Amino acid sequence: MYKSLAAEWGKYGLRFNLIQPGPIKTKGAFSRLDPTGAFEKDMIDRIPCGRLGTVEELANLAAFLCSDYASWINGAVIRFDGGEEVLISGEFNSLRKVTKEQWDTIEGLIRKTKGS
Repeated sequence: MYKSLAAEWGKYGLRFNLIQPGPIKTKGAFSRLDPTGAFEKDMIDRIPCGRLGTVEELANLAAFLCSDYASWINGAVIRFDGGEEVLISGEFNSLRKVTKEQWDTIEGLIRKTKGS
């Protein structure tokens, strides 16, 4: 729907963008949904940035999208998740389990094949 609205109403200066937030820590939600903190730790382990988002960061993004600085952004979807989607979708999530020693071995094998 946002795309059709962006296409139809853009000529009138109206913009329609989506923010897809990842986990945002709020006192109210986390005190009820995760009183032990175990769920939060599991979420943080899935986020390359290593932390949850904040309400202030989300508000800053929304304010930017409403500002004249974003006047040419229309019909966009902005993932706001610290890189979570990139990590858990596809094959990249398994790369986190590769140890430094394994990376060194892989690099050595690659270097041996270069130029041959």
